Amino acid sequence: MLNLLYKKYSKKLLIVAAGLLTGAAAFAQTAGKPVLITQPVNAAKTVTLTGNTRPEAIAANDLGAVPDSFQLPHMLLQLQRSAQQQQALDTLIDQLHDTSSANYGHWLTAEQFSQFGLNAQDLNTVTAWLSSQGFVVNVVYTNGILIDFSGTAGQVHQAFQTEIHNLNVNGKHYIANMSDPKIPAALAPAVVGVVSLNNFPAHANVERRPDYTVTVNEEYLVAPGDLQTIYNFTPAYKAGLTGKGETITVVEDTDVYATSDFTTFQTTFGLSSFGGTLKTVHPAPPSGTNNCTDPGVNGDDFEAAVDTQWALAAAPAATIQLASCPTTTSYGFFIAVQNLVNSATPPTIISMSYGVCETLLGATQNAAINKAYEQAVTEGVSVFVAAGDFGAACNDHFDGNGEYAKYGISESGFTTTPYNVSVGGTDFGTLFNNDFSTYWRGTNTKYYESALSYMYEVPWNDSCASALVAAYLGDPQTGAGSLCNTSTGQSFPNTVAGSGGPSGCATGTPSTPPYVSGTCKGYAKPKFQAGVLGIPADSVRDIPDVSLFASNGWLGSYYPVCYTDPSGGGTSCAGAPSTWAGAGGTSFGAPIMAAVQSLINEKTGKRSGNPNGIYYKLAAAEYGASGSSACNSNLGNGVASTCIFYDVTSGDMDLPCKGKVDCYVPTGYGNLSTSDTTFEPAYGTTTGYDLATGLGSINVYNLITAYAKAVAQ
Repeated sequence: MLNLLYKKYSKKLLIVAAGLLTGAAAFAQTAGKPVLITQPVNAAKTVTLTGNTRPEAIAANDLGAVPDSFQLPHMLLQLQRSAQQQQALDTLIDQLHDTSSANYGHWLTAEQFSQFGLNAQDLNTVTAWLSSQGFVVNVVYTNGILIDFSGTAGQVHQAFQTEIHNLNVNGKHYIANMSDPKIPAALAPAVVGVVSLNNFPAHANVERRPDYTVTVNEEYLVAPGDLQTIYNFTPAYKAGLTGKGETITVVEDTDVYATSDFTTFQTTFGLSSFGGTLKTVHPAPPSGTNNCTDPGVNGDDFEAAVDTQWALAAAPAATIQLASCPTTTSYGFFIAVQNLVNSATPPTIISMSYGVCETLLGATQNAAINKAYEQAVTEGVSVFVAAGDFGAACNDHFDGNGEYAKYGISESGFTTTPYNVSVGGTDFGTLFNNDFSTYWRGTNTKYYESALSYMYEVPWNDSCASALVAAYLGDPQTGAGSLCNTSTGQSFPNTVAGSGGPSGCATGTPSTPPYVSGTCKGYAKPKFQAGVLGIPADSVRDIPDVSLFASNGWLGSYYPVCYTDPSGGGTSCAGAPSTWAGAGGTSFGAPIMAAVQSLINEKTGKRSGNPNGIYYKLAAAEYGASGSSACNSNLGNGVASTCIFYDVTSGDMDLPCKGKVDCYVPTGYGNLSTSDTTFEPAYGTTTGYDLATGLGSINVYNLITAYAKAVAQ
């Protein structure tokens, strides 16, 4: 029966699929899928789905239960496949991405992917139980492991034995379940849990231009033409690789404020002649009740402007597709991802710029993200996700504490899976050498360009814990006389920096939320993350994979954005871009890197799935056993013309901290550290891969050329 599901495949793929049957002989039931639910559903026998309660759901924040009639539309129930199916899927994913495999590039459709979902009997059992509790089953997704359902707070209480309460957290109102949900024990082999029973928002990884900079005399905004010069896009464009015929899908929970902002950006920076377009869609699920209507414009529309405009800046002839859905207890952008990858025509590239910490997402939502991206790459979809704007202290950023880290090391669960490219952030180091004139013209061109060449990069770090800024101002990085403990440094303590670090709580439950603790475990280190000098021997997935400029003006450079929404702090775009809204953040890097991949796809004529395997393979060859002295970013415009990656080796993304976990505090403000007793900054740069910038930044044309050669068949 399994072979029937591969009938649209090539002869080579059929041979491989038959081989997978041998390793999954237990597929004896419906369509080769084992029956997982083998006991009668008994409401008196339950299991608790641990790790699925927000740390804010405590008595101190509790305003009481919502009414039983309170509507909870479009909740998501995440199901789980058998161990045999997972093993077969893992094998297939490896083969789909292995250029030496006969299975390479034979991507599945969503319908074909359903062989790795639950069988009809188990799906019927689960949906029948939901219906018996009064829920409305809206969608049983094509993949066979996700169900959209709606109901009331009273029905949730009855079915999952947890109450939904109103919460007041730092003056803001939320709803959330007050305890871990429970389900009948009979369903446990097939059910991971409810993806979310709260409405805490995700964080858009974009940081507005601050009112302060270390230098006030030299400021250079990064226009699209500057981006193209610095990262060597120009030869690709001259070779006809501009994104024509390619689509880059950015997922959001909002529309853009005005499409005219997009066209103004396009015309102002001389991109109109390439013919790129903006398309807005609200992708419906493959069947059932629609859970993706037009969300309209909300507080995330600045993020949508960033994503659409800067994807276009890097691939100016591409179609930029904004896919947005409204948020319920499930994030609208995540519903968009699910609907897209379960459609008959999945996109080739997805870019996501939102984040939530692994410890806050909870076990079920982490699993749902992982499974969604896993399906995406099986279909040939490349997923790019912003690493974050909070250094290695994700939990503090979401706590609303912007002054110092107090909850230890943590990362965003939307970017730590093995199936996405995590994009970190850099800044330019021209301030430290005072060589602005070497890298920037004194005047702009017609389209506001002023960059002269590649310029050396350091990790993006706005905080007083930055070693480079401390040294520049003549202060030590840590201790009584450190910058963070001087009057100068105390004027700008913050936790704003490009993110990176190890996955710490993709599975398990924190014993002391939101700290990474208890049974928390990170994702296992993926196979591609090996063979490159500097990759930590920590057995877990590390981020980021690559980095691009992300500063919000701290050292003098930032990105302009045409954003005219007055309610969101927008300004007129009638004048020069220096009068527009300005910002930074890894929200810029994700769509830009997604656009680079669209140029690669244009060159190869193929989907790419997860491109990390090729990225790391190319980096291993470039860096070798001791790194590449010719591709050290510190060389600035002296780097070799053959570099694919620019190895960022100076600086760190360390943050100020106060606390007893992952914090070295000799006095006053301490530094986020992997040790509490000695200073081990979290995290610094090194030769090759590092947790501050990953493989480093890129030479776009060289990456396109080398990638195409690596996958040539």
